[in-house]
Amino acid sequence: MKRCSWCEGFDLYREYHDTEWGVPLRDARALFELLMLEGAQAGLSWSTVLKKREAYRCAFDGFNPLLIADYGDEKIAALLVNPGIIRNRAKVAATIQNARAYLALVAAGGSFTDFLWQFVEGIPVQNQWSSLAELPAQTAGSVAMSKALKQAGFKFVGPTICYAFMQAAGMVNDHLVSCPRHTEVKLINHRSD
Repeated sequence: MKRCSWCEGFDLYREYHDTEWGVPLRDARALFELLMLEGAQAGLSWSTVLKKREAYRCAFDGFNPLLIADYGDEKIAALLVNPGIIRNRAKVAATIQNARAYLALVAAGGSFTDFLWQFVEGIPVQNQWSSLAELPAQTAGSVAMSKALKQAGFKFVGPTICYAFMQAAGMVNDHLVSCPRHTEVKLINHRSD
């Protein structure tokens, strides 16, 4: 298989590329988790976060916004000494703030899934890149998503983080056209519409 070259290096990365990256994700809790992990990645590599994903799920109660929103000083202190996650005070605080923003958005009658997918009009964008050099770091859609998330009270959601999130969540198909997953994801996206 001629995969996108960014995923080569270790089995977990290849498995993520082959089974998750670019597949349309519409489950609100899963989208929240992915957005939090993309924020945790800021300044680091995705492979670093991917290796810690299971530890993150344990540390952050399965990314349940109801539980995270109530974290107090004791839980924050425990997170900041947990070697399984990235122990960055600002990123931990952002996850708690983001859980509160998520709950406020839902309480106002919104759907987190619809809120995020509106930036591609609910339909995955099918890009046709032939090299990694063509992939943008951000787009008008990720800039708009970032702005809307920040207005809703979210943190660590800049345009580049939002574009990486959009790629991972299948809002855009950024598998290279030479990668078999490009067509496979396109077909999955087509069936999900």
